[in-house]
Amino acid sequence: MTDIFDLFKKIESAPARAAGPVTHLIVGLGNIGAQYEKTRHNAGFMALDLLAERYGARVNNARFHALVGEATVGTHRVLFMKPTTFMNNSGLAVGEAAAFYKIPPENIIVLVDEISFDPGFMRIRRKGSAGGHNGLKSIIAAISSEQFPRIKLGIGQKPTPEYDLADFVLSRMPDEDIARLSSLSDAVADSVALMLDGKIDDAMSRYSR
Repeated sequence: MTDIFDLFKKIESAPARAAGPVTHLIVGLGNIGAQYEKTRHNAGFMALDLLAERYGARVNNARFHALVGEATVGTHRVLFMKPTTFMNNSGLAVGEAAAFYKIPPENIIVLVDEISFDPGFMRIRRKGSAGGHNGLKSIIAAISSEQFPRIKLGIGQKPTPEYDLADFVLSRMPDEDIARLSSLSDAVADSVALMLDGKIDDAMSRYSR
């Protein structure tokens, strides 16, 4: 039988649990629907699924034009979000949730695919322009700000300069590239934990590759 004093010690040493409303959004970008599963443009969705599993969030509640689920990460109450609007209108979901919870741009973390990096590489940015990415462009327009951090996940470059970009990002990722993306799950989770604590410089120095 467990000693009652040992039980009290475990309770006292347990990390503090967040109470109150959602204070942060973590948004994975992608396109909803079976035909888009495991495509390059859905790297954000795939990373969010891994992150949500890590923190025990079930992202299956339809709200804010998205699938959402709440979890406590450290001492922060977080809403995990996968917009169901398709990539080009991702800002609709983000804008609605941010307005509802009164969440400032700096408390919105976006997981997004990046063609400039090879699969298995990631880079953290404190803020920035859309860089031609329609999902980021939609979010910037919806919240009227570029001041939100993002984790960019490499999906590789087009095989030739002439290759149509839309065809490339909407094509299925090879299994080996999916494995490389999945290998970033710990780095993404640890980065998010630091970013939620306001330690984005630490996250950038430790985990940008």
